[in-house]
Amino acid sequence: MSTDPASPLPNVVATVLDVVTRSQGVVAVTLGGSRSTGDADEASDWDLGVFYRGDLDLGALAELGTVHPPGSWGRFMNGGAWLAVDGVEIDVILRDLDVVEDWSTRARRGDYEVDQLLGYLAGFPSYTLLAEVASSVVLTGALQLDTTYPEELAREAAGRWGFQRDFTLDYARMHARRGDATATIGNLTRAAMEEAHRRMADGRRWVLNEKRLLANAGLHALPIFDPQRTGLEAFIDDFAAALSD
Repeated sequence: MSTDPASPLPNVVATVLDVVTRSQGVVAVTLGGSRSTGDADEASDWDLGVFYRGDLDLGALAELGTVHPPGSWGRFMNGGAWLAVDGVEIDVILRDLDVVEDWSTRARRGDYEVDQLLGYLAGFPSYTLLAEVASSVVLTGALQLDTTYPEELAREAAGRWGFQRDFTLDYARMHARRGDATATIGNLTRAAMEEAHRRMADGRRWVLNEKRLLANAGLHALPIFDPQRTGLEAFIDDFAAALSD
């Protein structure tokens, strides 16, 4: 967790930062996502993590666009806003600091849960809340969290993700025996994400989301199914072998 922005914020982002910083209940605001990890390109938006305690006043933020209140995006994703201000895309992500601290404490014991969220294939593990803090730049306020990757979490997550990968591969084989190519490929894709999570946990590397996850885990060139060249069951064997390389 860095306390210095990598570069000055654009004026419009600084304006939104000021709005949320002054809101009642806000403890800290961070710069997250690709802008904080160095993976941003020209098309990347700006992610502002708003960490709060207790009641949160969203009135000033709502003047800039539609705000989804705490809990409307689920227990981990919580809520926030997708803003477009003067042509700049800014995602405001609400994080209840009590919830973040609780799941971070659990993560240090190797305890986590996974929620199925829209847009995710393998799901959203609760330790992502700690990963966000570890990967972010604190812009205002302060966050007092140990962001070292916990040894207990590395062992537990690597084992669980590996089990899930194997389970998903078995389901892919079941669908293949029934000739269901769509379900087979869907399960193989999920298995690849689960293997990527396993590798990242084993290497004690934080995961923020599934963007670039396969590449970051070294799964760059997985085989592509071609029904003219191989059958579904044989393809699963090739795919599983690629995951174990």
